[in-house]
Amino acid sequence: MADSSTQSLTIGAAPAAIMTVIADFAAYPEWTGAVKTVEITDAGAGDRAARVRFTMDAGLIKDTYELAYTWAADGLAVSWELVSGQIQKAQHGSYVLRPLAGGPQAPATEVTYTLAVEVTIPLIGALRRKAERTIMDTALKELRKRVEATAS
Repeated sequence: MADSSTQSLTIGAAPAAIMTVIADFAAYPEWTGAVKTVEITDAGAGDRAARVRFTMDAGLIKDTYELAYTWAADGLAVSWELVSGQIQKAQHGSYVLRPLAGGPQAPATEVTYTLAVEVTIPLIGALRRKAERTIMDTALKELRKRVEATAS
């Protein structure tokens, strides 16, 4: 697996509210720009899916892929691995949430997104990392916007 890229962003919400948005895969087409369809292929335990199939259309990059999820018992992390994909041959990612000082009236959470992707077409390492950073930056900003919209 290629080296991973990491980015962090602070969201003005409690970790539970953020993880609820992350786990609501059915809603992804409503708020993510690239995800067009979602199918939960293994419902997992409770409200946390174990496997999910996505159809993505990000302009030049289109893919249908399935991810297997592992949810931390403390509700502060989720990681995933690629099960299958059309243009991806590997993907590993995670969200790690760290509550910040602020209290119940003004909760804040640092969200760290780590991602490594290998595609079937050869990419120079610098181009792959730039693509990962763009994906992460967009995903974190979309996540913050969705969390803040659902909290209000």
